Amino acid sequence: MTHYVFVYGTLKSGEPNHDWISDVRNGKGTFRGNGTTITKYPLIIGTRYNIPFLLYKPGYGHNVLGEIYEVDQPMLEKLDELEDHPNFYQRRIDEIEVVNSDFHGETARSTFQCWVYFLKKFRADLLNLPMLQCYQSKGDHGLPYCESNNEATPDDL
Repeated sequence: MTHYVFVYGTLKSGEPNHDWISDVRNGKGTFRGNGTTITKYPLIIGTRYNIPFLLYKPGYGHNVLGEIYEVDQPMLEKLDELEDHPNFYQRRIDEIEVVNSDFHGETARSTFQCWVYFLKKFRADLLNLPMLQCYQSKGDHGLPYCESNNEATPDDL
């Protein structure tokens, strides 16, 4: 069984955790195209590790840019491990618009149902942080990503 996953942070190509999704020992992960969330969400950088978080607050923030991967069940389970689903992030299906893609041979804009990792439990004051449309670990936000070894907890947020 295959799944589609939308990644918006450190799992994207060129980002610090991309090796999780590109390592064949974790399962199959094939890039299918760039996409954007149809619904606006707040994408923030939080914790002392400067981790990107997509807060589950539909209609607030930006249409977030990211990448779509087709993954098999072993890869999805490995991503769940990385994201500590369902304890930290919660994975849910969301509608993603595919842009400039060869997704199933199509080049026009289309929408697809993809798994997305959201932070559903968070402090309300996080909504006061700057919100990004597109995350880059070496972006102009001045907050470089630091490896946390899964030491970040919901209490950090």
